[in-house]
Amino acid sequence: MIYEVFRQEREGQPLQHGGSLEAPNAAFAEAYAREFYGRRNESTTLWIIPRDAVAEVEEPYVADVFDRDYRRVDGYSIKVKLKEARERAGALAD
Repeated sequence: MIYEVFRQEREGQPLQHGGSLEAPNAAFAEAYAREFYGRRNESTTLWIIPRDAVAEVEEPYVADVFDRDYRRVDGYSIKVKLKEARERAGALAD
């Protein structure tokens, strides 16, 4: 059976695909993964899963309409909101 190994080099980093290995069962796969990816302390975390358990997402869900102003590097853009508020305030004063 073929197993996929995901490893984390340092605490806080994302897991990355380390490689594949062939083993007769999960216990051997764990031992092989420890030997190949953890023997010299090059990994802090190891995940081992059967290749059959890996699933592909065919069409990832991405919403079309989101207000993503908060992701701008210059901060929130509030000019439009301020203009609308001033217009409402002016309408109320009349």
